Amino acid sequence: MTKALQLARALVPELSPSLHKGQAGRLGVVGGSKDYTGAPFFSAMAAMRIGVDLAHIICEPKAGDVIKTYAPDLIVHRVLDQNAPIEEIHQSVDDVVSRLHVLVVGPGLGRDDHMQACAGAAISIAKKRDIGLVIDADGLWFVNNNIDAIKGYKKAILTPNVMEMKRLCEKLSINPDEVKEEDIASKVSELLGGVTVLEKGGVDRITNGSKTLTVDASGSLKRCGGQGDILSGAAGTLLAWGSVYAKGIGSDKDIKVPHEDIPLYAAYGASTFTRECSRLTFEEKGRSMITQDMLKNVSKSYEEILSPSKNL
Repeated sequence: MTKALQLARALVPELSPSLHKGQAGRLGVVGGSKDYTGAPFFSAMAAMRIGVDLAHIICEPKAGDVIKTYAPDLIVHRVLDQNAPIEEIHQSVDDVVSRLHVLVVGPGLGRDDHMQACAGAAISIAKKRDIGLVIDADGLWFVNNNIDAIKGYKKAILTPNVMEMKRLCEKLSINPDEVKEEDIASKVSELLGGVTVLEKGGVDRITNGSKTLTVDASGSLKRCGGQGDILSGAAGTLLAWGSVYAKGIGSDKDIKVPHEDIPLYAAYGASTFTRECSRLTFEEKGRSMITQDMLKNVSKSYEEILSPSKNL
């Protein structure tokens, strides 16, 4: 077991009768447009299955009508109404975010002007409230067009895939011919002021600009859509637990995680967990694998990768 994985496991709060509902993680997902309803569900449900106490989805009204039929465990807020003034949406989102440890922005968000404006509002609210942020998918489209919105916010994790990383490099004027492939993520993080970057690829690279970790564990050979949403939910869960850990709630471990490195190890744990969950599911389903199948392997993957008992 790597030291990095030990540090990721240290963020996991022990199950204890002394904790009340919500103390082991309250997560929100901002996403879910009229065209995309599965992505926010996978992100939020993965978080619930891994172990957060409460998961909220903040979405477009029509998307919310559909998502509500997927699982009664999720709390769905249908407030990203294109007919509502952005000031009203801002207040509605703030009301929800005030209860959360972490916000995941991007799954199923879409790129139309309205939903992108909602992403901007959500990111600004999370920063104002000083909570963890995971930015994925179309949330990264917003960041690419509004770099200053995230620059220097060290409680954020960005999860770009190959194309999203390419766009970030172009925006930040990083010439891939002048920077080694293994150093690109670190350079992006550095230019963004120390934001944690989880670069997804054949090898995942996780960096905060000063420290870089890699994950090359086997995953699925089937690259069905939605696996990144499982990853964003996992990263959000560990980042929420990191918030709990930093407050000393539910944590009684000898391993000490520097608070400034919590996003780094949260992202590392999420990457390792997601690859294991994907691998197990592909073993069972092969070419017929879909992301929904992964939810059935979340518990087994948690026990193998994230359970603190593995440190014993």
